[in-house]
Amino acid sequence: MNIYVGNLPYTATEDELRTAFSAFGNVNSVNLIIDRDTGRSKGFAFVEMADNASGDAAIKGMNDKPMGGRNLRVNEAKPRTERPARGGARW
Repeated sequence: MNIYVGNLPYTATEDELRTAFSAFGNVNSVNLIIDRDTGRSKGFAFVEMADNASGDAAIKGMNDKPMGGRNLRVNEAKPRTERPARGGARW
């Protein structure tokens, strides 16, 4: 199960997220989203859990929990949708 984790402190690391979510089951991957211009966290990440049961437990256990002075927003990630290309002239 892929989980969206929002409202992260900008100092959060992938290792911290992996440790926090591993309390609920096996974590397959952690993807902390980084701003390519500044190199700083954008304040959200995706955590992939090994199965739906551990994913559901992680959502229930981590949603609204404090981390670095902020309350996390944790829910099941929605599938990515295609977005129109940015920029360019409009003719």
